Amino acid sequence: MFVTLSLIFVLHENRLLLYNVSVSFHKDYIEIIGDHIEIGIMTKPVKGEANLEIIKKIAKHLDISKSNVRIVAGEKSRAKIVEVIQ
Repeated sequence: MFVTLSLIFVLHENRLLLYNVSVSFHKDYIEIIGDHIEIGIMTKPVKGEANLEIIKKIAKHLDISKSNVRIVAGEKSRAKIVEVIQ
């Protein structure tokens, strides 16, 4: 059974959330507003290091494991869609 509200989905007993993510460089912050995350990272976007920092920051902010966060779209873009399982 799937229930949809904006970009928030409920899948079985686990909560599967999709967020639109906007990335800024040379800043260090994270702000979550509804289904949108604005995040600032210090890492340069080289060889996936920036994406790894994004995953780590979101996981730490939501107090979940890094394995529960993944980028599903926009790996080479500042606009991303991130999947979070809580």
